[in-house]
Amino acid sequence: MRNKNHDYGEAWKEMRVSSLTDLILQKLLRIKQIENNKGKTIISEGIDANYLDIINYGIFSMIHLNLDKNQLTNS
Repeated sequence: MRNKNHDYGEAWKEMRVSSLTDLILQKLLRIKQIENNKGKTIISEGIDANYLDIINYGIFSMIHLNLDKNQLTNS
């Protein structure tokens, strides 16, 4: 997650949870493509990197949900 933050900055902080959900769905579709190609890729990262991205997007989503929940209870 730190490496992704380094490469992409903290753009996830400005994103909606629904946008992060869309990214997770894209990663799932990419995994399916890689599996259909029997693991062969030309440029893209492998299946393991896509699963790590899903985990990271999930964590970012949970952070957003917790922040939103805290803001509602503190207002």
